[in-house]
Order: sequence, then C-alpha cells, then structure tokens
Amino acid sequence: MASSTAGSEEGGGVLQFAPFSSVVSPGFWYTLAGKKLDEFRLDDEPRPIRAHYSNNMVTGMPCHLNLEYDAFEMENRVPAKCFLMKGQLRNFNTIEDFKQSNKKDLGRGVGASLWEDVKSGAAINDSSLLSQFLLTTFADLKKYNYYYWFMFTAVTNPTPVTLSRPLATLNDCLSQKQLVNLCKAYDRFTKEQTHTGYFIITNLDTDTQPVLHTLSRWHELHTTGAKMFLGFCDPSTLPKHPGWPLRNLLALAACHWVEGEQSDFSVVCFRDRSREGIRTVGHSLLLHVTVHSMSALSDCPSVVGWEKNDKQKTTSRHVNMSSSMDPICLAESAVDLNLKLMRWRLLPTLDLDKISTTRCLLLGAGTLGCNVARTLLGWGVRTITLVDNAKVSYSNPVRQSLLEFDDCLNGGRFKAEAAAERLRKIFPGVNSSSHVFSIPMPGHSVSERVMEEVRSDVEKLENLVDSHDVIFLLMDSRESRWLPTLLGAVKQKLVVNAALGFDTFLVMRHGLKLRDSVGTDPASSRRFNDPIPGHMLGCYYCNDVVAPGDSLSDRTLDQQCTVTRPGVAVVAAALAVELCVAILQHSKGGLCSASPCSDNDDSLSYESEDSPLGIIPHQVRGFLSRYHTVLPACSAFQQCTACSDTVMSAYCADGFEFLLRVFNEPSYLEDLTGLSELHAEANAEDIWALSSDEEVA
Repeated sequence: MASSTAGSEEGGGVLQFAPFSSVVSPGFWYTLAGKKLDEFRLDDEPRPIRAHYSNNMVTGMPCHLNLEYDAFEMENRVPAKCFLMKGQLRNFNTIEDFKQSNKKDLGRGVGASLWEDVKSGAAINDSSLLSQFLLTTFADLKKYNYYYWFMFTAVTNPTPVTLSRPLATLNDCLSQKQLVNLCKAYDRFTKEQTHTGYFIITNLDTDTQPVLHTLSRWHELHTTGAKMFLGFCDPSTLPKHPGWPLRNLLALAACHWVEGEQSDFSVVCFRDRSREGIRTVGHSLLLHVTVHSMSALSDCPSVVGWEKNDKQKTTSRHVNMSSSMDPICLAESAVDLNLKLMRWRLLPTLDLDKISTTRCLLLGAGTLGCNVARTLLGWGVRTITLVDNAKVSYSNPVRQSLLEFDDCLNGGRFKAEAAAERLRKIFPGVNSSSHVFSIPMPGHSVSERVMEEVRSDVEKLENLVDSHDVIFLLMDSRESRWLPTLLGAVKQKLVVNAALGFDTFLVMRHGLKLRDSVGTDPASSRRFNDPIPGHMLGCYYCNDVVAPGDSLSDRTLDQQCTVTRPGVAVVAAALAVELCVAILQHSKGGLCSASPCSDNDDSLSYESEDSPLGIIPHQVRGFLSRYHTVLPACSAFQQCTACSDTVMSAYCADGFEFLLRVFNEPSYLEDLTGLSELHAEANAEDIWALSSDEEVA
C-alpha cells in the first residue's frame, strides 16, 4: 500500500538490509577452468552468468547466493523454489590485473546498467532485472587457485529509507487462516510466474482470498483504490532485517510509484520455510517504510554491494580447489593445460580432440619406443599400446626412459610390460597396454614345431593394426619392419617409421594407400619436381632392390646391439611424434603431399597452410656428425617388396600361407615382385659391357 505523507511520527529508524553471502559450487570453478582454456582464452570481456537464491533458509543462516556448475547456461531453469539472479563475469588474465582493477569503475558500470533498467521501467515488466550481480575472477590454472569478488549490485536512494512503523511479522498481523490463504495465493502465482521473486499482494489482511500480481499491474491496481502490499521473496533469516533484493525494489518504487516527495509503502518480506513436513510463513516480516522520490534523478546514484570476506573486510576471496579434486582429474587437467594454452595465441585451430583420441601402436619398447611414448603423452594421446618380446637388461635403463634398475632384476621384466606400467604411473589417465610376442620376419624360417606360435603372433599383430590408427615402427632390425609395413599398407593405416645409425637417423611416413589406386604407376602422372601426393609416397623398402633378409645371424656383439650416439634416439623419437601430430592436424591427413626437393623453400611450403604445424615432409634424414638434416621424398616403387600391389594382392589372397613362403624362402619376394628378373637383366648388362670393353681393348 502506498500513500502520500509528509513524515512519520512513530518510526523505527533507517532500514538496514542483510547482504548476500556467496556460495560457489566447486563445479563452477571446474567449468570456468574449461571455459578459460577452450573458449575465453585471452578474452577478458564480460560474460553473462546466472545464480539463484531461495527464501527457505533456516533461522540464523546468511542470505546465500548460489553459483553452480551450469552458471553459463543462461537458458536452464533454476532449481525449484529458487529465484534467478542475472550477473556478469569478468575474468582477468593475470593476478595483477585482478588486484589492480578499479572497483569503483566496475561498480559504476554495472550500476549504470541496473539504473537504466530501473529508470526506464524495464524492471517493471521483467522483475528479474532487479537482481543483478558482478563477479570478478582470476583463475590460476596451474595451482587451481581461484580469486574472486562478488558485487551484489544495488542503487542507493540519496535519502535513506526509514521505517514508518515498528517492524512486525505476519504472525503478529494475520490470522492462521489468512496465512494459509496467503500460501495458496503464492503457490498459484509461482505456477504461472516461475521463479519470480517480486510481486504485489492485494486482499492480504481481509477475509477474502489474497491475490498476487506482477509489478507491471501497479498503476492499474492503484487506480482502483485497492490496498496494495509490495512483496518479495526474502532470502534473509534475520528477525529485524530484510534481504538485499528489497533495495532495488524500493529504488524502483522511488522512481515510479512515489507520489510527491515521499510515500509510505507496506512491504511483505515473504519467507517460506518447510521443516519436517510443516510449512511456515508467519515469520515473514511486514514493513511499513517511507521512501523518498528518485524520479528527478537522471544520473545513476551511488552503487553499493561489494561482498566482504570471512573477516568482514571489503576485499576479494580465494579458494584452492586442488585438495578437493581427484588426483587423476588433476593430472588430466594439467596434462592438457600446456596444449590448450597453445590455442590461445599460437595455434588457435589446433584440434586437440583429434590427437587425444588417436590410438597409437608402438612396435618396439626400447630406446625409440620409450621416447616416442613419452612424447605422445606430452601431446595428450590417451591410448598407447606397446609390443616387444625382449626383457630389460642392465644396459637398458640409462637409455630407455621408461625403464628402471629394478626392472632388470630376477632375469628382467618384459620391456613392453614395464614401459606400459610406467606410463600409467606417470599419467594415470593414459590407456597403456602391452603385448609380448615376436614379429615374424622374412629370412627367419618357420619350422613345423613353431608354426602355430607364429600363426598366433601374426594374428595378434593383424588385430592390433586393425584396432589402432597410427603404427610406429621402432624396432632394431630392418626385416622386423616388413610385416607391419605390409599390414599398414593393406589396412590403410598411417605408418611412421624411425630407424637409427651410429650418428644418423631416418624418420619417415609411409604412403597411405588408396583402394582405387591399385594397378596405377605412382610416377607416371607427375613431373619430377611436383609434390608427391600422400597415396603415392614410398615406404621404408621402396628404395631397395633387394628383399629384406636375416640381418641378425652370425653377427658380433657390436653388430647385434644398436650402437648409436645416445642423443640420436631422442631426436628421432621426437621428430617421429611431431611428424605424426602434424599429419593428424592436416586437412588431408595421411594423404597430404610431400615435396621431393629438400632445398626448395617454395616447394616445401606446398599445402603447409592446410596444417597449423607447418610443412609435412615424407622423410627426415639426420646426420649428427654435421648437425644437418635433409627432407627427401620418393614415390612408391612398383616392385617394392612390402607395399607394391603385387605383394598386397598376394597377402590378401593367400594370407598366412603367403607369409610362410616369405619367411621360409629367401628369394620368394624378389621372384614375386620381379626383382630377380631385374637383377638378372642388370647382370647381363654388366657382362655385355665387360665383353665390349675387352673387344675394344
């Protein structure tokens, strides 16, 4: 009810309000961290968020404003019996910016927006505009420290609001029947006006049924002479102080509903509490206040609302979330941190999901395998499978970074098992597994006694290649790479090969075969200097005119071991992973072209704009003695003993029977691909040339 008055003789002094106290869910900080990394990055512009409060708190509890994990989802409904509060988030990029931000300017900014909503009358039609807040934050994503400061925005009347009568409760003023009727009227209103925290009440102190109306009906009801009470859902539980939302409601009244210089209003601070199945509203406050007009004000009056900390000092708050997080979740977040930071400035188009979901098969768990696995972890790869049949020896741990001295004891653990376990210890979120078996090789004959074991090993390898996306060839011997190369070509898998010499290394990608390219000559449709399409690139064996054979028998100790400078493996392993990741980021994947001219910068940049990580060579050959690398490329060889159409067709047709012939017959691959005939022709040319020379002589 509003009435024009010149003053009040029986007042209760200046009205004071119970401020909000923020309650931030841990889920909000997790959501903010994800938003900061993936969406906001360096953008510190204000973002809309939402929170909610309720009017059903037990006596003695502060006025809680709840900020939940879904605060950024503006369309979601707030919980039942809660009321929406719209806000802005201002997340600063550095702790210095957060601490040095001008709170007065920030307050004036959000206050001006609120004042415009009040002054224009927009808040009459949409009462949720009366409840607004500002949240400034800084997120330390390395240590999971979050600094924050709330401002529960409220405009102040230059003339304080005073109580025109002593404060009372509804129990003091209404009968039990009237309280029950009020509850029914409130329930009907909230069904139609969901989560609306402001209203007008008529027929409150009569025997007729009270009615709740939206604020937009004030002038209509006023003209009828109805006795009106302003009402709001009061989050306060204090017996003598209403909650913070009343401040802006009275400011709205001061701008639009005060008649003359000041008016008296009756206000119901509605508190709806249910305990043990019993609903009570009688403890709600009934206020009679005097409000001075603000209609003549054009500029925004002073704005208040910055939250005090636990020590009641007007300063920011801080929370450390590391102790409440699952250590595995912490590790996963930390692993991705550096990668996501790349996208802020350097690589905004980097597709981290493509990398993390790639399944990598590492054939070889030695020096190369350990270093490749560690680098894959750094890129966020979550699935790593290692295959090796060797055991850890005492010379291994100093060079093979996933192995330790204890792995050498009692005859030694299998390298693959030890390496996979160590990966999980380094990062529990990785799906690392191991397989211990031998990879059958050309030139290593298979007897009847081991036939079934070899067949089983072949099947295991076939299944592993099928279930992975990238195959890394990291073995010691040349012939051990043949079967995985063939399987990668047949099954159209991305194959990355790394091989070491004493002070040299080779890192290369195999051509990704296309099914409709079978039978075509890779070199027939292109000029020498043209980039080579990805499906026409050669494999590890395409530069050889001899089939792989037994390179391990009858060798001295220095020939049996991979004798290499210690740094070569680390460099080669890193380049192998970087090449793989660059391919994954290219728009054409493994089908991207490579330039055959390693000294032509223009040619090297061919299609590099399609990958955020630059050019993608076919091969990287390094010479540590000269600290030099070259980037050659070669086309697939039609008579290749591993990836030619002839060999792939024979494998697809005969399967394991074909492989047995390769293992047991040293000349079979050369006979099959025509290399034997090529050798014979070359020998004949040599003989003819020698005979001609003798005749001339």
